[in-house]
Amino acid sequence: MTYQNLLNLVKTGNLKAEPPDRKEFEGLLRSGLIRLIDAQHPALSLESRFDLAYNASHALALAALRLSGFRSENRYLVFQSLAHTLELPAAEWRVLALCHDRRNLAEYEGELEIDEQLLVDLLQVTKGLADRLQAM
Repeated sequence: MTYQNLLNLVKTGNLKAEPPDRKEFEGLLRSGLIRLIDAQHPALSLESRFDLAYNASHALALAALRLSGFRSENRYLVFQSLAHTLELPAAEWRVLALCHDRRNLAEYEGELEIDEQLLVDLLQVTKGLADRLQAM
């Protein structure tokens, strides 16, 4: 983890330093894992599966940030911080950033631009987050 990069984000006001809370971490991890499982049910619509997978990825990314002793109210920054909290490769957190953009289009403009491949990519990255966090 590149802790100094996270501290720099505190200095700019983008993150808040806050002691890790094991109970909060476990709750976020549990929430992410449950949503990840549900997102894999093929009987659900593509939109529902995407929503569940996106929210699972956010809960897991936030769990990693909280375990590292930081908090953010900015969803995009939570995903970007994965490069520092879990050393997630840029290509993987960029999938999450793309999904964040697509989710915002759906939430704020009513346009949901997703396809099966994006969901597959999102699920793959989210499973990787879950694996990394469970190993901690």
